[in-house]
Amino acid sequence: MAKKSLNIREKTIFDGIFTKYILKSLFALWFKLAGWKVCKYPPEGAGVAIAAPHTSNWDFIYALGAAILQDVKIYFSIKDSLCKVPLLGRFLMWLGAMPIDRSSKGSGQVQQIKRFIDSQKDNPSNGKRIFFLFTPEGTRGVVKRWKAGFYHIAQGCELPIFLAKVDYLSKETGVFHTFQPTGNKEEDISAIQASYKSIKGKYPKLQFPHYIGRLPTISDSEAAIIRALYSIKGVATKMEISTKAKVAELSSTMLSLLIEKGLLEQSNANKNNSTTYQLTFAGKGYFLHLTAAS
Repeated sequence: MAKKSLNIREKTIFDGIFTKYILKSLFALWFKLAGWKVCKYPPEGAGVAIAAPHTSNWDFIYALGAAILQDVKIYFSIKDSLCKVPLLGRFLMWLGAMPIDRSSKGSGQVQQIKRFIDSQKDNPSNGKRIFFLFTPEGTRGVVKRWKAGFYHIAQGCELPIFLAKVDYLSKETGVFHTFQPTGNKEEDISAIQASYKSIKGKYPKLQFPHYIGRLPTISDSEAAIIRALYSIKGVATKMEISTKAKVAELSSTMLSLLIEKGLLEQSNANKNNSTTYQLTFAGKGYFLHLTAAS
């Protein structure tokens, strides 16, 4: 007899009265007393959420608090063998576990998630925010690279990537940006990682990418330049940037300041050999903090 595969559970801890009222009240009180805050604009709909940096078990507690306070339903992947253990399995599924059978005959994460999303489309009572959570570092210990599974799953399911954080410096947690994959995995992940370099984990020496400190302070005009160059997605002349950014007086000094801050780089890449500019990966990462999650 063929083994029966497990499916993502529709009703979890996030749907019950205990969470909606009791846990939400407790987290609201705790965050207020501890000085923590939640990112203002949680995205609507479903998405693949990544949480970084991950250096402590406390990260999950703060992320859970943000989810509960903003009526987000979280699912996380786990081996289906654990979900088949009596009592423990039911408890894990109730918490939001996604049972993944990694055997050749099993249903992969992409198929599981797509099937679940399709099943929820005609049911308005399920809520609007469903996050499939992944930790790209994969461990609380020191790593040298991220696991890219989250990116492939987002592409396969045609879902955005929600960038979530637990920042112990600013005491802020939640999703700060909605990232749409471009198909260029290496560049996309490098830009995403650059946005996490300014987020301080509980134990900064353990996090990857390495913590470099707060984001540099920039003016509204400089922020407009970064947004313009991000939308151009390449090199641009001073005039092209000015037109796109709608900056009346775009001075060379302003561009030089962004170069000094490491957010912009200068080149002579066009046919006329005139000066052009483009974002560095640090600049692309900064853009992800400039744009609200929704």
